[in-house]
Amino acid sequence: MTTKRGRPGYDLESLLLVAVKLFNERGYDGTSMEDLARKLGITKSAIYYHVPSKDELLRLAVDRALDGLFAVVAEVDNLPGRAIDRLEHVLRGSVAVLVERLPFVTLLLRVRGNTKVERAALARRREFDHLITDLVKQAEAEGDVREGLDPATVARLLFGMVNSLTEWYRPRRGSDHAELADTVCHMAFDGIRRP
Repeated sequence: MTTKRGRPGYDLESLLLVAVKLFNERGYDGTSMEDLARKLGITKSAIYYHVPSKDELLRLAVDRALDGLFAVVAEVDNLPGRAIDRLEHVLRGSVAVLVERLPFVTLLLRVRGNTKVERAALARRREFDHLITDLVKQAEAEGDVREGLDPATVARLLFGMVNSLTEWYRPRRGSDHAELADTVCHMAFDGIRRP
């Protein structure tokens, strides 16, 4: 995809950032292209120069979050070692994605399946959940996860904790996502690791 150039200061990236902010504030359904044009101080036709529809803005936004998460999962394919360590790597990487792409991840977690774009995003989220569940199963088979825990539930709880960061986490100057990931992993893995 090539980025088209428009009025100075209103390239596709800046348009997307404002759209995501409005979608998060008002909801996707509650935000019109007129609202977006008004917020940017441009005409709707200037927006359509960059994207064919509001759905395309949503697709670009949720894909930004999902692509980051799937990139983290892809990294573990090349990591040696135990599944529990790969699972921790994914959890840490997911915290980093959330911190770096907070508005995009926040929007992803709010989609409900009302549009074709939302349904596709939810399908990718389910695929991600299955990959995490498989890692939990592998860790259990290797004896690193307490017996009797349902792998799908463990995966949902781990990422429920990560996803909850969108509700309260606000980046501070000088803050480090690694420190936040350390806290999340300590809380999570001390609970599921076999002593």
